[in-house]
Amino acid sequence: MRFSRLHLPGHLMMIIWAFIVLLPVYLLISNALKTRVGMYDNPFGPPIPLTLNNFKAVIDQGNFFMYFGNSLIVVSVSLSMILLLGSLAGYGLAHWQGKLSRGLYFFFMIGMMLPIKIATIRLMELMKTLGLFNHLSSIILIYIAMGLPIAVFILTEFIRGLPGDLYEAAHMDGARRGKIYCSIVLPLIKPALATVGIYNLVPIWNDLWFPLIFITQEDKKTVLLAVTKLQGQYTSDWPRIFALLTLSALPVIALYLMFSKSFVTGLTAGAVKG
Repeated sequence: MRFSRLHLPGHLMMIIWAFIVLLPVYLLISNALKTRVGMYDNPFGPPIPLTLNNFKAVIDQGNFFMYFGNSLIVVSVSLSMILLLGSLAGYGLAHWQGKLSRGLYFFFMIGMMLPIKIATIRLMELMKTLGLFNHLSSIILIYIAMGLPIAVFILTEFIRGLPGDLYEAAHMDGARRGKIYCSIVLPLIKPALATVGIYNLVPIWNDLWFPLIFITQEDKKTVLLAVTKLQGQYTSDWPRIFALLTLSALPVIALYLMFSKSFVTGLTAGAVKG
C-alpha cells in the first residue's frame, strides 16, 4: 500500500500526540523502578539499576491494600449508583414527554455546567449535620451527584435512539415497563453504560479534593491520600510516590482496556445521533 503524502501531517500529529501522552507514563514507571539516588542522577533515563524495593515498601509498610480497598469501595458503589439511577432517569425522560420532563432534563444539564467544588463549604455543613463526616458514604454521595448529570444526558439521548418497534412488540407480548427496562433497554445500552462508567471512573478514582476534606480518619482514607504521607515539608520520597501512583493507576488502565471497545462504540453512536 502506497503511503500518501496527504496523510503525512496527520500521522506526524498522531506521533507527536502519542509521545506527549506516553512520556509521563514512561517517567512514572521508570522512576518507580529506580533508587532515590538513581532517580536524582538521571530522572529521564532508564532504570539502571532496576529495583522493586519501592513497590515492596509501599505494599508492606504503607498499608496500600487498606487504602486501595477504600478507593475500590468508593468507586464501585458510586459507579453502580450512577449507572443505575442514570439509566432509570434516562429511560423515564426518553419516553415521558411533557413540560415537566423537559424541565427535569434541563435541570440535569445545569448540573453539568456547575462545578460541585463551589459548594464544598455547604457540603461540609450538610455532612456534619447528617453525621457522615469521616465516612466513605460522604464522598460516595458527592460522587453520585457529580456523575449523574452526564450519565442522564448520555443515556437519555442513547435510549431515545432505540427503535420504537421494540417497545411496541414488548407491549404486545404483555411485558411491563420494568421487564422492558431489564430485558430490552439495558442490554442495548451497554456501550453507553461503558462510556458513562469510564467517563466517571477516572475523576472519581483520581480525586483528592473531597477525600482530603471529608476523610481524616486513617483507616478510611483513599489511595491518593496515601501520597500525602510520603510527602514531607522538606523532603519527599519520590521513587515510592511514583511506585504508589503506578499501582493506583493499574485498575483504571485495566478497566479501560477491558471496556475500550464499548467505550468507543458508545462515543461513536452518540456522535452519530448528535
